[in-house]
Amino acid sequence: MSDPHSAPTAGTPAGTPTGTSVKIAVRGLRKSFGRKVVLDGLDLDIDAGESLVIIGGSGTGKSVLLKCILGLIPADAGSIKIDGVEIVGSSASEREPMMRKFGMLFQGGALFDSLPVWENVAFGLIMGRNVKRSEGRRIALEKLAAVGLGEDVAKLYPGELSGGMQKRVALARAIATTPEIIFFDEPTTGLDPITADVINELIVKCVRDLGATAVSITHDMASTRKIADRVAMIYQGRIIWSGPKASIDNSGNPYVDQFIHGRADGPIKMDVRAR
Repeated sequence: MSDPHSAPTAGTPAGTPTGTSVKIAVRGLRKSFGRKVVLDGLDLDIDAGESLVIIGGSGTGKSVLLKCILGLIPADAGSIKIDGVEIVGSSASEREPMMRKFGMLFQGGALFDSLPVWENVAFGLIMGRNVKRSEGRRIALEKLAAVGLGEDVAKLYPGELSGGMQKRVALARAIATTPEIIFFDEPTTGLDPITADVINELIVKCVRDLGATAVSITHDMASTRKIADRVAMIYQGRIIWSGPKASIDNSGNPYVDQFIHGRADGPIKMDVRAR
């Protein structure tokens, strides 16, 4: 099997953005769990204001990379800089200013079942930024409107909503604090194709309206083609290719080509173990 780290690339070198203002810079990032190496010296730059989509199969390290950037799990080695500030090895108090720049849409929505919709949206404002409840509700209604939901939905509970509406509420919460950087973890998982496309369009609109930097991880190529400015592929713990969305079909990289077309035959081999 050919070496994915020396596979031919097109567009920009692996992990390199096209602009000059880097918002997130990752260098030599390593993370293992026991003897399982997940991130193996990963390098990645993300431009301010761009929408980067990281693609790759299950278990390739997409979620671990996101959690390291967010500070949810510690890196074993390497560097992660946000606006030039190193966060690897920093304390929780030192990371606090960085965390205030982040918004997050979790894969499963992660809404609080015991809170009405508007309190879910305003949760970070009220609990994290000491915004008064009345002001938090006003902002929540504003953000719900931005994702196409009215005041009648605000008083409902998550369990009363469809999967697509829950995703909209989660997106409203992600943008409620007007973040500089928004992370999307498999934003269309579990949705039918039409609902997924609606969510993708809302993501594009909300990110554009905020002027935010967006980092998404997914294996859904329809989402990738809709929301990405640039695409990066992770394999065996490293970025093996990155380039503009328009160049993905002509990447010249056999790993990327196999993945985006969902072919069983190719350099990527799935581990199959007998039970």
